[in-house]
Amino acid sequence: MHIACPLTALAPGDAVRLDTSPPIAVFHTEDGELFALDDTCTHQDASLADGWVEGCEVECPLHASKFNLRTGEVDAPPAKLPVRVHKVSVVDGQIMVEESSEAPNLPPGLTVNGHV
Repeated sequence: MHIACPLTALAPGDAVRLDTSPPIAVFHTEDGELFALDDTCTHQDASLADGWVEGCEVECPLHASKFNLRTGEVDAPPAKLPVRVHKVSVVDGQIMVEESSEAPNLPPGLTVNGHV
């Protein structure tokens, strides 16, 4: 489990990047829902936490790929591979992230802990 931040520190519509390997982005939607995805776009090395959240999607700031916050699936190209989804909970006011055990989908040329 990773501690992201206090719930009160992440305003609706904002995101925070966790320095895990690979990095994880935690999103707090305007509707008050919390989601966590791998932070790196699967098309090219860009931080999804720096992207734009609308509804239940995040748009990559580099080439406008969109990912579903619930499933990690690609909703708009140029990305073709989904990002991993992680479980989020709030414990004693802290946003907690349980990292997925699946292998990450990383953009071409990026490696993390031996994963390509």
